[in-house]
Amino acid sequence: MKDLRIKIIKKARRVVVKVGSAVVAGTSGDGSEIFTRLSAEIHGLKSKGIEFAVVSSGAIALGIRKLGLKEKPSSIPERQAVAAVGQGSLMAKYDAAFSEDSEMAAQVLLTHDDLGSRVRFLNARNTLSTLLKLGIVPVINENDTVAVEEIKFGDNDELSALVTNLMEADLLIILSDIDGLYDRDPKKDASAKKVRVVEDVDNIGIDLAVEAGSLGTGGIRSKCEAARKAAHFGSATVIANGNSKGVLSRILAGEDEGTLFLPKEDRLTSKKHWIAFSTRPSGRVFVDEGAKEALLKGGKSLLPSGIRDVDGSFDAGEVVHCVDMHGKEFARGVANYSAVEIKKIKGLKTTALEDALGYKVYDEVIHRDNLVVL
Repeated sequence: MKDLRIKIIKKARRVVVKVGSAVVAGTSGDGSEIFTRLSAEIHGLKSKGIEFAVVSSGAIALGIRKLGLKEKPSSIPERQAVAAVGQGSLMAKYDAAFSEDSEMAAQVLLTHDDLGSRVRFLNARNTLSTLLKLGIVPVINENDTVAVEEIKFGDNDELSALVTNLMEADLLIILSDIDGLYDRDPKKDASAKKVRVVEDVDNIGIDLAVEAGSLGTGGIRSKCEAARKAAHFGSATVIANGNSKGVLSRILAGEDEGTLFLPKEDRLTSKKHWIAFSTRPSGRVFVDEGAKEALLKGGKSLLPSGIRDVDGSFDAGEVVHCVDMHGKEFARGVANYSAVEIKKIKGLKTTALEDALGYKVYDEVIHRDNLVVL
């Protein structure tokens, strides 16, 4: 297994490092030590030909500290205000630390809407690719100052997984105040054992109720979910303790650090990964058993003849849920027709589409190339 770890890690040329709030704001003093340490490690590893992007939490935690608050605010407007105060401090610390190592950092703020829109997703990818070509380290965070509950990622674990696809990265490293995945909660059970390698991230099969108990919003469950999403893009993930000196260097040397989640061999393409994980479908298409069978086992596209009903309001080009007649989702994809159009053509043969609509754009409601079986 050690040889496999080394093989996977050594081929990583582009790495996303997610730094949790517990690491950023969990230190004593002004917290500058962690930024200095991360910058020095990234600087040294860049000289070996590895590109880095940092997904950093901590704006709200630093804002709480700067404002002298005793607890994390509960309302969205209060969190937005605190994040606005803390984001400047967060970026200033990264900028100062990277400058000491003759590196340059760039602030990138994203919301779920930015990644859910295919156009904005590709624009963000182009920007990040350009930053990497210029040798600049992107420091990415959720745009807490404008995000509301409906468009929040929930925690930066999920954001880091989506950025792994966005940047077409080989490896995701999640740094937290825990040093990996355990079979039981190590804070409650001294006999808990660390899981060194997770071979099938879709079937971990252990209790994921262990929580970090830290300043962050994501416990081990959200970190495993991030690893799952990254794995389906073909990227490995390592969860490790960010408070440990030299942790990045040890991970990228292939040492037995943290928990390694292996990538899926049948990886999704970037576009299909975007459909499956970055978007938030805005409607449902109900299909009969014959069409469901054709999609799941026949590798077919979804035709109007297999559709029995449609729910929600969406335009052509938006992602929708494909559900069976019991409402259970089994796939999702990009619709070639709007909800209004699909209602007019559901159940029809492709030869009847032009008579029903007055035109025919596509034979398929969802083409196989734009459909992901879940």
